[in-house]
Amino acid sequence: MLDVAAGGGRHTRYLLERGHRVSAIDVDVSGLADLAGHPGAEIVEADLETGEPWPYGSHRFAAVVVTNYLYRPLLPNLVSCIGPGGLLLYETFAEGNEQFGRPSNLAFLLRPGELLEAVAGRLRVLAYEDLIVDEPRPAAVQRICARREG
Repeated sequence: MLDVAAGGGRHTRYLLERGHRVSAIDVDVSGLADLAGHPGAEIVEADLETGEPWPYGSHRFAAVVVTNYLYRPLLPNLVSCIGPGGLLLYETFAEGNEQFGRPSNLAFLLRPGELLEAVAGRLRVLAYEDLIVDEPRPAAVQRICARREG
């Protein structure tokens, strides 16, 4: 499993506790330092926005988890690295969030249907939402759960 922009490792830890092997990638892995040496964890420090090659090459994952992160040029890699039967779980801020605060820059807000477009013809959409949430604070978000058939 791959946790992208893992931050402090909330999702990495959740998956590890359930016995999954997890590769956690972030530009700053200091929040994951306590997981160094954990047999199921691979911690990768990398800036995915520099134009460097995708660090996972042709490796395929059973699931890719992304929350509160958007770098559009990375979307094709995220979809491509999902193995047969694997899942994409993605949630981040959407247009309309500017009314609630940060992020408010359109460069960091998904356009209507953008996650659907990212997986179109490649993954089967199991669930999708484009909505306003109240918790943990009011925000406009898009969420998708999509699976690669096979």
